[in-house]
Amino acid sequence: MSGYVRVFAHSNALLVSHVRNVLAAADIPVELRNMVLGGGAGELPLGECEPEVWVAPHNRERAEALIHAAMAGPGEMPGWHCPNCGETLEGVFDTCWRCGTPKA
Repeated sequence: MSGYVRVFAHSNALLVSHVRNVLAAADIPVELRNMVLGGGAGELPLGECEPEVWVAPHNRERAEALIHAAMAGPGEMPGWHCPNCGETLEGVFDTCWRCGTPKA
């Protein structure tokens, strides 16, 4: 996946994986980089060892908004109920995880 842009980097691989999951739930294709370079810290510059999340340029703005909302916590975006199946979803999700219906 060439031509992608970095939208998130952090030394905590679990946080990077969470961001990846948030974006994937919003149907944004994601590429993870540097997930196993943590052992190189000290040998390599720190900025080159941090796990990173990359997306296509046309998804950058939406991805950054979703990341910001996910990092801000639940108060930022209100939850919603799927109009098709009634599932309760967190505000960061644009599509119902249960039935795939888009947020109204």
